[in-house]
This record gives sequence, structure tokens and C-alpha cells, in this order.
Amino acid sequence: MHRSLIVALSLVLSLGAFAQDMDFGGTARMRAMNPRACATPDMSEDEVNAIDAYTRSMVDQLRSGGRFEAEANAVTTVNVYFHVITSTSGAGNVSDTAIANQIKVLNEAYAGLTGGVNMNMQFVLAGVTRTANNTYFAAAYGSTAETSMKTALRQGTADDLNFYTNQPSSGELGWATFPSSYTSAPKKDGVVCDWRTLPGGSMDPYNEGDTGTHEVGHWVGLYHTFQGGCNRTNDGVSDTPAERSAAWGCPNGRDSCTGKNYPGVDPIENFMDYTDDFCMYKFTAGQASRAASYWSSYRAGK
Repeated sequence: MHRSLIVALSLVLSLGAFAQDMDFGGTARMRAMNPRACATPDMSEDEVNAIDAYTRSMVDQLRSGGRFEAEANAVTTVNVYFHVITSTSGAGNVSDTAIANQIKVLNEAYAGLTGGVNMNMQFVLAGVTRTANNTYFAAAYGSTAETSMKTALRQGTADDLNFYTNQPSSGELGWATFPSSYTSAPKKDGVVCDWRTLPGGSMDPYNEGDTGTHEVGHWVGLYHTFQGGCNRTNDGVSDTPAERSAAWGCPNGRDSCTGKNYPGVDPIENFMDYTDDFCMYKFTAGQASRAASYWSSYRAGK
């Protein structure tokens, strides 16, 4: 069943097995299963403003030469180097089929085939490595193990996606680097996902591959939809309504930022929220524009 149709069932599901109770002061009483956790850090408002100002200046330069619109409207092909990290006992050794299905999920999401806007991005598997290393297998965000793993395995340049799967000891489902970080730390660039989140994995309800979709969203320059909370600048995208905090499950009609300054209910169906995989199915036109700007400024040909 198409995800956009499945969303209509979410209210019933949220009253049952996926029930949660959220108060908008920031405390969540969630169902017993682990909630989605993305270790990609939110940036401070000053950091966002500085990076966005630089990005706008770069886009203005490209636009003056007639390049930006042409690049934004063309399909960008992204080579994906897939790094499968396993334990020495073989845990995490995802199949070639699972890898192909993850690439398929990315292509459907970023082409707008799941119900959102076409981001004009196409992902092509460029290679697969398989590494048995217990330290890498448990590598968590910001750890020396992560640095060592990426230094040893990363391939390509700024416009190549390095996608790592392991089982982080800290419990996050994944994390990513932003485009603006590549120049200062090129070896750290890429996406890390728990191997159990790949399509058909055991991390239900996060096992349809959209942890990868979410983390790749960061990799192309998108913030969480709840970045900045109830702030009109929020995630820097005008067509994603402001959201006070992350949403889990699939809470249809949730409206955490109320009043005339904050029209629209929370964008729980957006890939950059924290909802269950079946609930998220779209990017917006504003996100597509932002991703194109960041690609042109930080990744294309770098």
C-alpha cells in the first residue's frame, strides 16, 4: 500500500500499539519500544544564520552566471559507496538485496514517488565494502571509533555519498554530516545508519529504510522540521510549518505551535521529522530548493 494512503490509518494505530502521550513542554511519555533517535546535532541560530548567509552568497554568484537554475532543475546523480560493518561473529552482515532496496527507497523518496516533491536526485550504487570489526560495529556518534572507521573506509569526493551501516552502542538509529562541514572534515563526511533500519530489518517501526532517507536529508543540507521550535525561521524552509518538538508514532492533527503566526499542523509526514517510517513520505518544494542551494554551494564538483 502506498505510504500516503497508509497515513490515513495512523490515528487508529496511534491509539493502539503505537500510542504515545506528548506534552509540549518537552517531556515525552512514549511507548515501550525505542523512539527514533537521530544523533545529527541541531545547529544554534547563529550557526544557521552564518551558514545560510554564506550559502545565499554562493547561490547569488552561481545565479549571476546562469548556473544555479540549470543545476537545480537537472537531475543530480549521486554515487553511493555502501560500507557494511559487521561484528566478528557476523552480526550486521546485510544482504546485497537489502542494500539494493535501501537505494530504491532513497530513489523513490528523492524523486517524489512516495507523494512528496521531486528533489531531482538519483542515487546509484558505486561500490560495497564489508568490514568485520567489533569496534567499528559499535561506533557511536562523535566517537574515536567513528573517526577511525570513516578514515579507513571513506571513498570519493564531496558529491559522493558514503553510507555506513553498523549497530551504534549509544542507541541512535543514525546520523549524518552537513554539506558545510565537508571542507573542514572531509573524511568524516557521510551517513551512518543502524543496519536493522534497512528495508526488511528488525527495527520495527523503523525498518522501511527511511532512517536512511532522513539522514541523507541532513547530508544534502536539510534540518529537522522541529529545528528552532516555534520560530518562524524554524528549519529555514517556509513551507514546513513550525513544530515545537519532534513527533513520534504518527499523531495526525498534532499542532504544537499555535496562533496566527504559526499556521498549519505539524509536518509529521515529512522525512525530516521523527515519526514512524510508514508515516513519513514527503519532502516539500522549499526543502528541494534548499537542498539544491546547498548542493551547488558545498558539494557539486568539490
